[in-house]
Amino acid sequence: MSLEPEPVLLDVSSEGIAVITLNRPAKRNAFDELMIAALSEHFETLKGADHVRAVFIRGAGEAFCAGADIDWMKRGGERSEDDNEADALALARMLKHLHDLPQLTVALVHGAAMGGGGGLVAACDVAVAVTDAKFRFSEVRLGLTPATISPYVVEAIGARMARALFATAEGFDGAYAEKIGLVQYTVDDQAGLTKMMEHLSELAMNAAPGAVADSKALVRFLVDDATRVRTLTTGHIIDDHVLKETARRIAKRRASSEGREGLRAFLEKRKPEWNS
Repeated sequence: MSLEPEPVLLDVSSEGIAVITLNRPAKRNAFDELMIAALSEHFETLKGADHVRAVFIRGAGEAFCAGADIDWMKRGGERSEDDNEADALALARMLKHLHDLPQLTVALVHGAAMGGGGGLVAACDVAVAVTDAKFRFSEVRLGLTPATISPYVVEAIGARMARALFATAEGFDGAYAEKIGLVQYTVDDQAGLTKMMEHLSELAMNAAPGAVADSKALVRFLVDDATRVRTLTTGHIIDDHVLKETARRIAKRRASSEGREGLRAFLEKRKPEWNS
């Protein structure tokens, strides 16, 4: 029997709030193949957990996530290109599992979020950071690129800012992360993270879970197609396909059981069943 602690812990409250804790404090919660596999497994479990309304990710010890584990990287240096590609694909798929979860996902960042840790932050819907938390996409310093995390970071902060931070590996703090959109909120300390967790949990419980999932899918629909991205960001005319598809999606929501219950609750001046 291994004496090593579980690299990732999952706790789900009776109310449906899930907390994932990166649990390698001695390694500042750096990624290795075991942590990546454990995260993927938990995200796959949560994907089908209809009772879960929000997923929070935090780190044990002094840091959120220090990026890639040095020993893991050393092992990679001794492996073939194919083996390294398989490792990278496992990380890429783990981030995609997180990004595609139907629930509200929140990163609670303290200490440091380096490299892949920053990718984990970007793949969440919401991120809260302590103001003095440290961030850096440091891969170029190692002759590498932040390839697997790049789709989520670019989505969060935009292409030009991503180019600058990827190419320079410049470090920045939580306040700057908020300024560029990598996080939405900053707080003074760990107590502030707890308060924001309570606030966001309340928001999640006030929202219809199916509507949350559909809202996230709506954003993916609008940004996944390159033509539609150009339409939305350059001021070109929004095409008929976008109009029809967005209309179809809201009509489906209105006709759903949640949509009908939400309207009834509003008219009857009561809480909807998902918040009772």
